[in-house]
Amino acid sequence: MFVSIPSRQKPSLRWATPALVVVLSAAFCWALTLGDAAQGHLLTEWGALTGGMVAPEVWLASLQRGTVLRLFTALFLHADWTHLLGNLVFLLIFGLPAERAMGPWRFLLLFLVGGAAANVAAVLSIDAPDRVVIGASGAVSAVIGAYLALFPTAQLGVVVPLGLFWEVVKAPASVLIGVWALLQVVFAYTGPAFGTVAWPAHIAGFLFGVVFALFVRAAIARRMRKRQGY
Repeated sequence: MFVSIPSRQKPSLRWATPALVVVLSAAFCWALTLGDAAQGHLLTEWGALTGGMVAPEVWLASLQRGTVLRLFTALFLHADWTHLLGNLVFLLIFGLPAERAMGPWRFLLLFLVGGAAANVAAVLSIDAPDRVVIGASGAVSAVIGAYLALFPTAQLGVVVPLGLFWEVVKAPASVLIGVWALLQVVFAYTGPAFGTVAWPAHIAGFLFGVVFALFVRAAIARRMRKRQGY
């Protein structure tokens, strides 16, 4: 289990990350109540479909029909519990401190637009037609990329069980990012989509997060100075 180590400053209200955790969990639990046929229909109707999405006129038609919204709705669909929990854990690890720095609305924009951009990369890079891209991994990758760009030398707390006690040990954020990447491989080979990892989505989401953080860094710095009373 991982937690962020609080600073001495009075923390601001962070509601976007917990709200996303609740919505992602609720969407998955609701999908479990459906039958197999209904679940399959849900994925094909609301997941991001690959194949045939290269030509500009295809994207224009998708915009006109509204099916481009699948790039966003796919973020809230997951294949199984390991797929969901892996995303939720790291969303909490990096999302809470990132939201604290940039504010809830800017953080939500990062999650949604970064996740959609990651899905675009997956849709364009997967040659097989009618493959369904689902999950918040690309959005979480965007959050991780933004956090690393904002706090490249930051350390997070790792909760280590020591018998009857729990010890918080500091670990560099870069190490936890490596753990995140490793777990994506593990989850891929233990889940229903055996051997399938949408690496283009992860990479695109991470790069989007870095660019996003650099673009809004000045606004974030002003927000943090204002919060500290400078």
